Amino acid sequence: MSQIDLPRVRVAAVQAAPVFLDRAATLDKMDTLVAEAAGQGAELIVFGETFVAGFPIWNGVLAPVDQHDLHERLMDESIVVPGPDTDRIGRLAARFGVVVSVGVNERNPASLGQLWNANVIFDRTGRLVNHRRKLVATWYERLTWSHGDAHDLAPVPLDGWHLGALICGENTNTLARFTLLAQGERLHIATYPPSWPFDARAAGTEYDLEDSIRLRSAAHAFEGKVFSVVAATALGDDAVSAVAEGDARVEKLLTSHPTASMIVGPHGQAIAGPLLGAEGILYADLDLREQIVAKQAHDIVGTYNRADIFQLSVDTRRHTPLVTHTGSAAGDGVAGPAVRRLRR
Repeated sequence: MSQIDLPRVRVAAVQAAPVFLDRAATLDKMDTLVAEAAGQGAELIVFGETFVAGFPIWNGVLAPVDQHDLHERLMDESIVVPGPDTDRIGRLAARFGVVVSVGVNERNPASLGQLWNANVIFDRTGRLVNHRRKLVATWYERLTWSHGDAHDLAPVPLDGWHLGALICGENTNTLARFTLLAQGERLHIATYPPSWPFDARAAGTEYDLEDSIRLRSAAHAFEGKVFSVVAATALGDDAVSAVAEGDARVEKLLTSHPTASMIVGPHGQAIAGPLLGAEGILYADLDLREQIVAKQAHDIVGTYNRADIFQLSVDTRRHTPLVTHTGSAAGDGVAGPAVRRLRR
């Protein structure tokens, strides 16, 4: 009998549109989708980038001076982690006994000026076991999100799954990917947006979102010899209508290159999908033992690495804008959520 815990896992990649900038209604929709996927036997259910409650697609198509109303709505519908909304998602995972991963817009409880693109994972008991903030907001996303950190940039054991997660462009970050693999990642989550307009010039090279997702997914799965569950957020008509307000040019920019979800094996091949643009759920049954033989050829964190030559250092601290130094005497006061306290 093998001493290595390499289970079979049934996974679901949910490509769904949030109810645009409506947190409560989106969580209601999430309840229904988790129930559907769990009913199909899924043990891991993955939602796309900032599914709760919408991706700031307006950043790429509207001038900054025309975005304030949408940004204010996004701030209103963002969540605090942990908080009542994450408690609700945790209860949902526990109700069906499944692992749930979902992208969220996270608000800094100490500031009305800071949002993060975050991903949270809950285990079968409903416990929050991984809380990631996107390392770098990409290009125009910086109008909305702050840079994150490497806190929880590590796989979660989950009875042999060793589940790691990266958000969108992080899947092009070689060092971020290696950091997960070097800690034993076996099953990978990659999340993506519903749309990503890039070049409005008539002769410009538009960003092919589907092809970019396919390339990144195959690269990480093949290089790391891992399985990858790739979930994108679908683009809802309500989002297009709210942002474009009838402008045909903006509508075309938002809809011309649809997103894609897929499930990829350790040889870089698609096991399920791609699912293009439309809402739906992809399923696949994964046997994590398939990685053993694949790694015999290329194990980039083991035999196929030169640790005597290449070294990587990672700072996993959660950075805060304020550190207070207090003595042992009474009168410590209260440290807010953005404060790290040091005692001496």
